[in-house]
Amino acid sequence: MPTAPTDLCRYPIVQAPMAGGGSGPDLAAAVCGAGGLGFLAAGYKTADGMYQEIKQLRSMTDRPFGVNLFMPQPSLADTAAVDVYREQLAGEAAWYETELGDTDGPIDDGYEAKLAILREDPVPVVSFTFGCPSRAVLDGFAKVGTYTVVTATTAAEAQAAQWSGADAVCVQGVEAGGHQGTHRDDPHADGTGAGLGLLALLGQVREAVQIPVIAAGGLMRGSQIAAVLAAGASMAQLGTAFLATPESGANPLHKQALTNPLFTHTELTRAFSGRPARGLVNRFLREHGPYAPAAYPAVHYLTSTVRKAAAKAGDAQGLNLWAGQGHRLAREMPAAQLVAVLAAEVDAARAALGRTADGGAA
Repeated sequence: MPTAPTDLCRYPIVQAPMAGGGSGPDLAAAVCGAGGLGFLAAGYKTADGMYQEIKQLRSMTDRPFGVNLFMPQPSLADTAAVDVYREQLAGEAAWYETELGDTDGPIDDGYEAKLAILREDPVPVVSFTFGCPSRAVLDGFAKVGTYTVVTATTAAEAQAAQWSGADAVCVQGVEAGGHQGTHRDDPHADGTGAGLGLLALLGQVREAVQIPVIAAGGLMRGSQIAAVLAAGASMAQLGTAFLATPESGANPLHKQALTNPLFTHTELTRAFSGRPARGLVNRFLREHGPYAPAAYPAVHYLTSTVRKAAAKAGDAQGLNLWAGQGHRLAREMPAAQLVAVLAAEVDAARAALGRTADGGAA
């Protein structure tokens, strides 16, 4: 098993696991082949669905890759609040000529079944989101040679990951697109001041833990990767940057929206899933975000049919357009080319920093 995440690939570039179809075998294989670390997202998939994608990816690359798992979530949803939200979304269902989804879906995301498969047929890397696994789980992966990474949004969460035996921690700043990987969903923490920016968080985590740190949140250019590496990260994880590539499984409407001037900014919202997630501000987010309940994954199931109908209708105003704060810097190019461009930008930024440090021209 590698002792550091940098042993897994040529460049310090990780393609973020984007659940919901964004990161499948095509994208992960392209990133791995270009010298980065590609990831499959097992979230929202069945255990067999995950396994089939692993088999497909193995047929496409012999490079190390990762698989990301969602931790099981406690059942904390207020049934009455979800019922009220269902009534408030009735107009959306009528508009898109569909029914609202059944909220009684599984809350464990098939976690134990996925663990069993990954222990029986190990992959190089497994990462975790929405919590920290037990020491027994992480030790089990260590025994089969799997490198483990736990997502953290605070220094305390990073310490919990280290204490539990994780090999590395992925530090997610508030700038990141998609769901915030908090270990505990606290609705009282919602608001404009929720979460730390990546550089501030990275500094705190580097002083709190001794394990390697992967930095994530709003990174779109090689110069930004160089900055987080200089701040103590071992690698940088990018999601939105890879979302616009042709290998990404994201809906074309989603890809186009990243740089569409109509979508000027992002916000954290519970509107689509019941858990804070950063997306482009569209009509659905504006209208329903203010009163969406803290009820993940019940709200995810509730809105799923509306989101599918909006995609079928070609209406980006009804989609969950997950995106980080750097979305306007998205570049439409093949994933392998993007890895090469990012690596060259990292080298250029480091060279410029070296010249400045030596007293040369900036």
